[in-house]
Amino acid sequence: MDVGSMINILFEDNHLLAVEKPVNIPIQEDDSKDKDLLTLLKDDLKVRYDKPGNVYLGLVHRLDRPVGGVVVFAKTSKAASRLSEQVRTHAFKKIYHAILCTTNLPSEGKLVDYLVKDEKKNMVQVTNEKNPKGKKAILRYTILSKKEDLSCAKIELETGRSHQIRV
Repeated sequence: MDVGSMINILFEDNHLLAVEKPVNIPIQEDDSKDKDLLTLLKDDLKVRYDKPGNVYLGLVHRLDRPVGGVVVFAKTSKAASRLSEQVRTHAFKKIYHAILCTTNLPSEGKLVDYLVKDEKKNMVQVTNEKNPKGKKAILRYTILSKKEDLSCAKIELETGRSHQIRV
């Protein structure tokens, strides 16, 4: 397997590995049993560095399967612990770019919704704040450009709900 031809490695040192996750590859093994990014990268590290036994690679954050973008992994447990703390305290900044099928949004804004997830279907939908299963979801966006009936938006999440941006 040649990970270099499949996955773009953006940065690597003794502690971190940052890669560009391709669209439609799961981050970790799921029910589909499709090859996942974590396993592909562990296999690559094992071969490139001629490592015997299991390779440690800590998953610090995720991107949904249909989404492409930068993912950071920890190559040591100490790095994983420190990165997890940064994610928890919001010191680890995640910025998303999305193409929207509209040009009818203000140039910037804040969206507050309540989301409910159907675990069996792995589907999320908007509900109202009175729904006891609804979880508050907040994001801020800035429209970067518009062309025809599409907009490119920069998105920053205040909450990290499942499928929050797409919903």
